[in-house]
Amino acid sequence: MSMMKRYGKRHDAVRAARAAGSAATFAVATLVLAACSGGGGNPSLGSGQGPDPATVDFALAYVKRTLPTDPMAMQLEDNAKVMRTFNVDADLFLRDRAAPSAPEHNITQRITGDTEQWDVRDVDASYDGTKLIFAMRGPFDPDADEEDLPKWAIWEYDHPSDTLRRVIPSDTVAGEGHDVAPHYLPDGRIVFSSTRQRQSRAILLDEGKPQFAAQDEDRNQDAFVLHVMNADGSDIHQISFNQSNDLDPEVLANGRVVFTRWDHAPGNDEMSLYQVNPDGTDLQLLYGKHSHESATAGAPDIQFLQAHQLLNGQVMSLIRPFAGTLFGGDLVNIDTSNYVENTQPTLPNVGVLAGPAQVPATVNEVQTDPTRPSRGGLFSSVYPLQDGTHRMLVSWSLCRVLENNVIVPCTDDRLANPATQPAPPLYGIWIYDQDRNTQVPVVPPTEGVIISDVVTMQPRTLPPVILDKVSGVDLDSTLVSDGVGVLHIHSVYDIDGADTAPGGITAVRNPGTTTADQRPARFIRIEKAVSMPDRDTLDFRNTAFGTVNFMREIIGYAPVQPDGSVRVKVPANVALDISILDKNGRRISPRHNNWLQVRPGEVVECNGCHATTGNRSHGRSNLFASVNPGAPTTGQPFPNTDPALFADMGDTMAQTLDRWSCANDSCNALSPSVDVIFDDVWTDPMVRAKDPSFSYRYGALKTTSPTTSACMTKWSADCRIVINYEKIIHPLWGIDRTEDANNDGMPDVDANGVVINHKCNTCHGPKDAMGAAQIPAGQLDLSDGVSNEQADHFNSYRELLFGDNEQCLIMGALQDCLVPGPIDPATGLPTQVTVPVNPSMVAGSARNSTRFFSRFDGNVGTVDHRTFLTDAEKRLIAEWLDIGAQYYNNPFAAPLN
Repeated sequence: MSMMKRYGKRHDAVRAARAAGSAATFAVATLVLAACSGGGGNPSLGSGQGPDPATVDFALAYVKRTLPTDPMAMQLEDNAKVMRTFNVDADLFLRDRAAPSAPEHNITQRITGDTEQWDVRDVDASYDGTKLIFAMRGPFDPDADEEDLPKWAIWEYDHPSDTLRRVIPSDTVAGEGHDVAPHYLPDGRIVFSSTRQRQSRAILLDEGKPQFAAQDEDRNQDAFVLHVMNADGSDIHQISFNQSNDLDPEVLANGRVVFTRWDHAPGNDEMSLYQVNPDGTDLQLLYGKHSHESATAGAPDIQFLQAHQLLNGQVMSLIRPFAGTLFGGDLVNIDTSNYVENTQPTLPNVGVLAGPAQVPATVNEVQTDPTRPSRGGLFSSVYPLQDGTHRMLVSWSLCRVLENNVIVPCTDDRLANPATQPAPPLYGIWIYDQDRNTQVPVVPPTEGVIISDVVTMQPRTLPPVILDKVSGVDLDSTLVSDGVGVLHIHSVYDIDGADTAPGGITAVRNPGTTTADQRPARFIRIEKAVSMPDRDTLDFRNTAFGTVNFMREIIGYAPVQPDGSVRVKVPANVALDISILDKNGRRISPRHNNWLQVRPGEVVECNGCHATTGNRSHGRSNLFASVNPGAPTTGQPFPNTDPALFADMGDTMAQTLDRWSCANDSCNALSPSVDVIFDDVWTDPMVRAKDPSFSYRYGALKTTSPTTSACMTKWSADCRIVINYEKIIHPLWGIDRTEDANNDGMPDVDANGVVINHKCNTCHGPKDAMGAAQIPAGQLDLSDGVSNEQADHFNSYRELLFGDNEQCLIMGALQDCLVPGPIDPATGLPTQVTVPVNPSMVAGSARNSTRFFSRFDGNVGTVDHRTFLTDAEKRLIAEWLDIGAQYYNNPFAAPLN
């Protein structure tokens, strides 16, 4: 179903208005063919709303830039993912009022001159209407490489004094990254999107890596994330930690920052609306994770950009595909107060509201198909007026098509022709009245020029100031100094607001009725994205990834309490995800495909997890009621648990344990571990015996540990588990595994007096102990050596994770087995075909790697493997598989091009 269809009754009314007004809209559109006026000087600010409803008596600012004519430049410019483009010949203009007759003043020409070598974008006005802030880049040098060109920088224009300044005065500091999309915060500071990644770079040093700006998850450019700085350019600090771009920040009426986040963790590729406090705390989804279905049937999914809050509390957004729609899209009004998705209301509205949450903001019949002209034209930018009239300034291009390489107006016949191609856009500035559905030109367009980024210098209500949280006052000072926050999951059995625990949470948390082995969820694994450097920093080969296109580090492990709750320290200022594990340390939950972030000292809470299917969103606080009832009383333990662990009513078991730990054990229960450890702290020994303790420790490995000895002794925020196949996994296949059934320190021998050694690559290799050729056991070759399929990989890696052909021993040599195949119609004889062999492992899922693990878990087969690998080794292999079975998880260990 298209998004058009899901707009519902409101859209039906708008559609009727569109049909009735299409001819009138086109008639108005033809008024824009006059050229733009020019001028200079210092305009004065207006004093209020003029008598003409088609004008606004406040200064109007907008950008004019040359429309790219080169197809490659057009492709890059017209892509919402690409932020670092440099479209030269742009300036910021000002009119003293929003009227076609008002003179136009170029306010950046004093910097850009007449060289046509600068670009301007992302204009915002101060709350008192006296200042403009924007991003500007230049001058362009056609002979310089991209990395040697000037960076995007934040500039500010003060209207009363007619002065223009770069906000960050130091050339050195200004050159540390690209800064775009500035917006004034209510306290006078500036929030903006930048490649500086200041805190992320510091984390890289803590990890023992060089500092660099991480690439987005397409690995095409440095990721732009949110930063905040003072009005004088000081105290620049990062507040968001996405692995791809965070864009278009704007302040909501409640003082929080709304922005567009490009979610691009594996399995995702969309831009949705998020919200966060100005200090980076309380990051939540606002809207749109599952509402990207195209606004035009058959067109690519739409993305949510340029969010602006309206006076009625709704949020207006520009929707368009990632690329190809001539810099424009449609405008929608979204009821974000009552919905998180188009048909998913917030918890108070469940059963009351059914949607749609988003409706067209105009009667223009806008199409978002990159291959087709849009009958209602296209919108490039919007700025709602704050005067109670429901009017807005829009950058709009009328519908035009190419006919015999001539630009002609859109007609029904031309639009009905599937071969009709859109003409280059012609964006001008208009006032659109949502009450009257009228559209009046303000700044007429010019061929070959895009006029956009429109704002008005109209004083508007100042939102409340949300103060940054203070260590020792709002935040735990110890957590802040340790560089950590706390993640509190109320129950991993809470799936979409449903209790999925076997028998229910109250049953599974009761040691009197449920043992630990009867609880599906036993541990969580905290994982971290590995930042990717650009090619100039490190030009490594893509073979480093192996089976996937990303790398992961493991932060640590924590037990899941009997009620499914978890409360654990996690590193601050990094992009995190989590996995739920079974007793063996293997993932049983779907992969968490949205990045979590925790600021130093922050406690992030969530009810639970979400289902693998459906389109119900999470990540916002008022969507589901928690199904974990918590402790039934205050001052008493949970039923049949240790009396020392008394609870407060409503507490999760994790909260209760942490309270006891902080009173008696230096809060050690909050700390994760690099090892997987279980101790039954809950069962009341008067009810039954405690469940047996166990652990899977790196210290038990005979091979190299994937973490440091310091982290094995005590976890800290900079602990990392890094699993590279060659040094961590492959050595497992070659270590001696002599059998000592009597535990007397003497290896067992067989009937011939030969020491029994279960070294993996003895049986799983192309030669036997005497050096004669053999078929590797199970058609799995784990011997040393480079693969003949990929020279950057060991042969064993390819054998484990990629399909192969069955091998036969023919005249003393290993060869692909050939069996009769289909009849050759030319000869009437059967063909000879190879026999495929499935890989033993599944990258991304240890539990689905049954061909491998079943031999060690009880499926004895021809040879009993149950004692051939230790529990610590099986845990290591499982976690490596779960995170993706990468060949390297450190780009600085990978081979270079």
